[in-house]
Amino acid sequence: MQIAKHKIVAIEYRLTDESGDEIDSTAGEGPLTYLHGMQEIIPGLEAALEGRVAGDSFQVTVIPEEAYGDRLEELLVELAREEFEDVGDLEVGMQFSLADEEDEEVFVTVVDFNDETVTVDGNHPLAGLTLHFDVKVCEVRDATAEEIEMSESPGECGPDCGCDELNGHADA
Repeated sequence: MQIAKHKIVAIEYRLTDESGDEIDSTAGEGPLTYLHGMQEIIPGLEAALEGRVAGDSFQVTVIPEEAYGDRLEELLVELAREEFEDVGDLEVGMQFSLADEEDEEVFVTVVDFNDETVTVDGNHPLAGLTLHFDVKVCEVRDATAEEIEMSESPGECGPDCGCDELNGHADA
């Protein structure tokens, strides 16, 4: 069975940067499972998987525009330290969920701080990077109607429903 829209796909992968340093891997965690064609993984990887079958192994390079986009300097924001007063020991690398001007949830990473300000970065940690994947397709099957419905209505089943993979919460 070939990978196409509305197929459940399980893959193992190793993700490296331009230097060959490992960024992420499914080793020891089991395969990543997702619903193909529903934008649950980055576009460049999804396109490379299209038409593949279980047992296929391949390498693909994904440019930033087909992954997490270019880094945007305007997403580096300096905030007042008092906005983080409920955080005990603030550290560089900590991640937070904040509300933007439209009251949308935005994830940020602390990149610097002092007594008065905290600088956060709203870019995805992999923004601006060319990504190199070594991929093995483990399984391809038809999605059930329920799996398709869950993917089309993310977040409607509740926070502890166990459908995180199908709602695109993986990094790949």
